[in-house]
Amino acid sequence: MAENDLLTDEHRIRLFANALADDCDHFPVLKLFTPDAGATWLISEADPNDPDRLFGLCDLGLGFAELGYVSLAEIASVKGRLGLPVERDLHFVANKPLSAYAEEARTKGRIVA
Repeated sequence: MAENDLLTDEHRIRLFANALADDCDHFPVLKLFTPDAGATWLISEADPNDPDRLFGLCDLGLGFAELGYVSLAEIASVKGRLGLPVERDLHFVANKPLSAYAEEARTKGRIVA
């Protein structure tokens, strides 16, 4: 999937705003996932100086998730087992800050969103 299909302009604005805000435990702005594999990303920020650099909770389906930076271009290039591209969860609405998702993922061994 193309990078432009994964993030809308509204997402980009919210991700940049989070990156520039004084507080640091934001609600995720969007959820990306592989429909035919176990990878999931909850993204909360984008680097205003490098819009390809996103911050969030990343789970590659290996049984543990971690907070960190990830490349939007790399996410867009991922294909699952059946060759399907990464998708944006159109129905995802965050109901807690990223740290709460991270703690739950540590407990359950995967992102639950």
